[in-house]
Amino acid sequence: MKQTVSVVILVIGLLSVAVAHEGPLDEVTLIPQWIPQAQFAGYMVALEKGFYREAGIDLTLLHGGPSRAPLSHLATGKATFATDWLTNGIRQRAIGQPIVELAQIIQKSALILVARKDGGILKPQDFDGKKVGLWEGHFYLQPMLFFRKFGVNVQVIPNYTSVGLFLKGALDAISVMYYNEYHTLIQNGLNHDELSTFVLSDYGLNFPEDAIFTLESTYKNNPDLCKRFVDASIRGWVYAFNHQNEALNIVMKHVDDANTPSNRSHQKWMLAKMKELIEGDSSGSKIGRLNREEYMRVAEAMLEYRMISEIPPFDQFYRGMQ
Repeated sequence: MKQTVSVVILVIGLLSVAVAHEGPLDEVTLIPQWIPQAQFAGYMVALEKGFYREAGIDLTLLHGGPSRAPLSHLATGKATFATDWLTNGIRQRAIGQPIVELAQIIQKSALILVARKDGGILKPQDFDGKKVGLWEGHFYLQPMLFFRKFGVNVQVIPNYTSVGLFLKGALDAISVMYYNEYHTLIQNGLNHDELSTFVLSDYGLNFPEDAIFTLESTYKNNPDLCKRFVDASIRGWVYAFNHQNEALNIVMKHVDDANTPSNRSHQKWMLAKMKELIEGDSSGSKIGRLNREEYMRVAEAMLEYRMISEIPPFDQFYRGMQ
């Protein structure tokens, strides 16, 4: 009940912001970190429902992907706002890129390790000596902390082909996103009860993921624009969760327009999981807020693994708009 009340209050607040802006529209560009899918449903919904325009924003929504680094688009002026993982934002700030985080959208990590039970991996210690496919970059940190926590040594295989090697039996385990590749495994014929799943957030490794970033200069020159953008985006997420069939129609329109190989069933799974990840626990905390203690826990882990040489000060990195 407490969470329901807080969401209602949030919606009322966002609606009041939406009708308050007057004047010409600000031309804004957003690039997500991946191709169109329900991972970014809130932004698609906010665009299609006119929430950005009501906030005084004329939004162009770009397609992300492996060759389109979102934070680089910020640096080169190709985008006004971008989404990316908290870890990548910290790393870019640590090497001198003048970016700031405006909102922490995903509160709970969706990164998991998956293995076939018939391969003998039933508990964390069973990973010892196994071939594990891992994505590199910021996806790498949590699995390695997991292996260290349980004192196991694995043979890491860089995984560039998603679940293909695992389906062919070339890997004993693989890292996947619960809202995405895990469901792909199920759609390829594996059953839930055939798989051992290790949800890394359940092992003290909950690293918040997708966040909204902009350049520090954009924030300093136009904080009102930043707030209006974040508020409209969160309004899009709230609407998507409360009108999931309509949101799926909007997502599939963007998926089809981009010729993305996907289907409605997969996007429905993704949207449902995004609701869990974004709303977080039942404390009723605001969507989009970054906790200082969580920030430090993630940054300290990155420092230990030499992903960064120093921790950017929290108050310089995070300029929460909530």
